[in-house]
Amino acid sequence: MAPLNPDLAGRVFPPTNYLVGREKIREFARAVRSTNPLHHDVEASRAAGFPDVVAPPTFSTVVLGPAVTQLMESPGTGIELHRVVHGSEKIEYRRPIVAGDDLSTTLTIVDVSERGGNSFLSTICEVCDETGALVATVTSSFLHRGDA
Repeated sequence: MAPLNPDLAGRVFPPTNYLVGREKIREFARAVRSTNPLHHDVEASRAAGFPDVVAPPTFSTVVLGPAVTQLMESPGTGIELHRVVHGSEKIEYRRPIVAGDDLSTTLTIVDVSERGGNSFLSTICEVCDETGALVATVTSSFLHRGDA
């Protein structure tokens, strides 16, 4: 198994889009066992000052999905999906994600390194709304296991 392509550092992938649906938020909230009315009830969300139901914080994983898939399936990266382990993730929100948001995600590879026969890949995703305003920044690291 060859290590990941070190020339990936600095690569910026084309933006991906995700239209946030009310039922997707509700399904995700049920999956993570959130009973917070803001994730289920439009009227409760509006009463709290939001235009629609509010996504749980980890919903950003769903929004990032197309961008991460684009990275994992890109030729020339050296990535073998069965060797990838998600290491860490940090989410910084400027505002909550709500139903009706039309979001774009731009993924940038920040760093590629090798240690102990394993490769490490660090990324940053910027999630913006339809006006271009930053909604969230998600910093992630991935371990690409070596042969050992």
